[in-house]
Amino acid sequence: MTPRGDFSAVAKLVNDDIAARRLPGAVVQVGHDGSIVFRQAYGERKLAGEPGLNGAPSPAEPMTEETIFDLASLSKPLATTPAVLQLYEQGKVALDEPVQTYLPAFNPANDPRRARVTLRMLLTHTSGIGGDLSRQGPWGLVAADRSDGLQRALTAPLEFDPGTVFHYSDIGFIILGALVEKISGEPLDVYVQDNVFAPLDMVDTRYLPASKACGPHQILGNALTYGAEAAGAADCPQGSWNVDLLTRVAPTARDEDTPGINPDYGRLLRSTVHDPTARRMGGVTGSAGVFSTVYDVGRYAQALLDRLAGRPSPFPLRQATAELMTTPQQPDGVGDLRGFGWDIDTYQSSPRGLIFPVGSFGHTGFTGVTLWMDLGSDSYVVVLGNVIHQRGGPPVAPLSGEIATAAARALNLYGS
Repeated sequence: MTPRGDFSAVAKLVNDDIAARRLPGAVVQVGHDGSIVFRQAYGERKLAGEPGLNGAPSPAEPMTEETIFDLASLSKPLATTPAVLQLYEQGKVALDEPVQTYLPAFNPANDPRRARVTLRMLLTHTSGIGGDLSRQGPWGLVAADRSDGLQRALTAPLEFDPGTVFHYSDIGFIILGALVEKISGEPLDVYVQDNVFAPLDMVDTRYLPASKACGPHQILGNALTYGAEAAGAADCPQGSWNVDLLTRVAPTARDEDTPGINPDYGRLLRSTVHDPTARRMGGVTGSAGVFSTVYDVGRYAQALLDRLAGRPSPFPLRQATAELMTTPQQPDGVGDLRGFGWDIDTYQSSPRGLIFPVGSFGHTGFTGVTLWMDLGSDSYVVVLGNVIHQRGGPPVAPLSGEIATAAARALNLYGS
């Protein structure tokens, strides 16, 4: 890391929010001109008295730079979007082709409105599909049920006319994840591990489905629990993940999905995805489920900026395709600016802060994570926190915006 600038304002922002109990801890990283100019961990990832890996109350765990976070909706642009665009580069899908061409179950009755929904609309959240799947009773609680969740996503009704309004939709990205699986012939987690994360050397980034855990653990309903110290699981088969990772994963919140049915109800989620739909579907969806560190998210960001700038880069898309992610691609007439996967200028853009211009791009995740990037200044800001760990914790986006502003000022960007 190459220190540059005075980032004391960033430290004050995070420490003040920790003191106000808005979040227990966070890790911040700032990149500029091809170098990491700031990285720091703050606070705690697990609070004192909460269950440790053996399920018993244990001391607090300090936040570290190596902490692994549930990225929540950052999974959409980091994993699902590049996977879809790789299929586009290979000529296997067309961006303005109707979804039903590839997934006939999306429109079995030949509804003319559904027939207008295209991949472009899914990628820009303009399909008209609702935001998320209602929990709708016990499905996926006693045991994860991916096929039921996918059927619910494919048959979710349209709430708006296709291509007319920006309406953020987890369901749309669940459908995109299913598209990747059908066209590639591989499970989504396997495909993105081999074709997105591995080329970027994102060694600590992966989906963590409970069904592929290796080492001492239990599965209660759709969630992984510890029950015994997770240590030294050996001889893990290819495609599994070692529960040793639990020692580095930041807990999110307690599982509060449907008391009386959910056998995991009330337990602290740690390595099990927080998103209720992704959890009910087994932890691997196009909308959520990826876990990562600040190092790896920074690798992704720098590789993307390098590719966009025409510099040597391992980013697994061509420059022209990467530009589709980071320039407005929403249908004509939609005023909110979205690239494929990435936000540019919508009500979700507060992590941009006051200095980075419209035209920079990024995304948030409900658990308390954000990434914002600016090609013009060759800069990025990663904020990974677990704001939902404390009940009532506010969204991280306002804090991330303040951090982005402070970071831009520390680097004297745009005359700040």
